[in-house]
Amino acid sequence: MQYGVCSLSIVPVRSEANDRAEMVTQLLYGDVFEIISIQKNWVHIRIAFDFYEGWIDVKQFITIEESQFNAIKELPFYCSIDFIEFVNTQNNQLLPISIGSCLSALQLLKHQFDGAFVKPTSFLKEKISEIASLYLNAPYQWGGKTPFGIDCSGFTQMVYRICGFSLLRDASQQAKQGTALSFIEESEPGDLAFFDNADGNIIHVGIVLGDNYIIHAHGQVRIDRLDHTGIFNAETKNYSHNLRVIKSFS
Repeated sequence: MQYGVCSLSIVPVRSEANDRAEMVTQLLYGDVFEIISIQKNWVHIRIAFDFYEGWIDVKQFITIEESQFNAIKELPFYCSIDFIEFVNTQNNQLLPISIGSCLSALQLLKHQFDGAFVKPTSFLKEKISEIASLYLNAPYQWGGKTPFGIDCSGFTQMVYRICGFSLLRDASQQAKQGTALSFIEESEPGDLAFFDNADGNIIHVGIVLGDNYIIHAHGQVRIDRLDHTGIFNAETKNYSHNLRVIKSFS
């Protein structure tokens, strides 16, 4: 098995070994992964953080040893907390990194970082609403994980990641984590609300706020009303999503 680390700001992870293929997620700076196979100019990877698989361009990462991969995984996780920060490369060049980027690989990459970071030793549920608000108005982008483009489950995953909890990548996967609540009245700020389609499949997720509001990525990261039926959009005067279940995480 071979291993790699993302040494760039953001790298698209695609469904197939093709530049035109769907972007299913993204690697952020410092993310490490296993290399499953290599196909010409493309590498099939499994991301260590959430076990998600996809294809990346062979030119957009650095190969590392198994011992280095394991060492980074075992280090206490800490990540950048500002909207945009910079690391200094070996060539004394500035590399921009997005909020939530992993800083555990700095020593391995021989980069320097003097910005703000968070190093949670436990799940900081009380910080979720505050961190989620940093993403307000970020445009929706399928597969995105940054304030410059993010999808619903990428949004919840990144907010929870910054607060010290590992969520899986897709909404349907996240819905299998946590503890289901019987009533919406039991929910607390920071819980996750999941929504389904007419076939009963989980297709959307958002973060519960106080006073029956929810923050979620739908067109953009926005705040809407939440009730027993689902998400009510005050602008369109319609329900945009049907509530399936609310999950608590601790």
